Amino acid sequence: MNKYIVLIAGTLLAYGSAWAGIKGSQHDLGSGGAGQGTSTATTEVCVFCHTPHGSNTGVAAPLWNKTLPSTTYTRYSSLGTASLDGSEVTVGSVSLACLSCHDGSQAMDVVLNGPGSGNYNAAGSEIDAGAIGTMVGDPIPKIGADLRNDHPISIAYAGGACTGTTADCDPASASSGDPDFAVAQYASINTQDQWWVDVTNTAVTGTANVREKTDMILYTRDFSGTNGPSVECASCHDPHEDTKRPVSFLRIANNNSDVCLSCHIK
Repeated sequence: MNKYIVLIAGTLLAYGSAWAGIKGSQHDLGSGGAGQGTSTATTEVCVFCHTPHGSNTGVAAPLWNKTLPSTTYTRYSSLGTASLDGSEVTVGSVSLACLSCHDGSQAMDVVLNGPGSGNYNAAGSEIDAGAIGTMVGDPIPKIGADLRNDHPISIAYAGGACTGTTADCDPASASSGDPDFAVAQYASINTQDQWWVDVTNTAVTGTANVREKTDMILYTRDFSGTNGPSVECASCHDPHEDTKRPVSFLRIANNNSDVCLSCHIK
């Protein structure tokens, strides 16, 4: 019991510090923000992604305020590389929330519940029509629908290690797993399976066996009827952390390839 209390408390403290990173960042589309397009209609920051009421329950992101893209994506797996040994599921989870802007299919300020009162639209509408368009910049940050040139997402971590298990998340000894990956941590939080990779190869100060925002977060997906840890966009990226590392929105600095080596044993 004490372990889970520490886990939850540590997670809340970690995410509580995120608010300082979004205002004025490239994810701030309100007036005074630094996004590709900024609104003259509102100074609000969070509304472009989140709403306290009327959120989209079809996406695994907290109180999501956007419609989801209907884009058909070309997957990394279509390259046919023999090194890809994890099972894939459909592009979804938190990655679909990211792609609702980053695939460039809709204006960045399309939301369900606009700022102010009486601005709810179940089909979604722009906060500031014409002022903020779709994302530009191929292939970064507009990733588009062709994901072949991006890190795999919606794919089982470590070739399937931990899938269906809670006691053994070590890829080197799990019944299904790739030993070239770091051990994944597991906890049941609010009765939900949760996995992550503790970041231990950097100067980041963290607590072992506690899920924190500076860890590599793995997202629970259903792999053939069994829950398992999946790599998603937000495994490496924290959308609320704008610290230049030198790239913004990475969970940790990538000095010495620390982001990569947190999961990959090379």
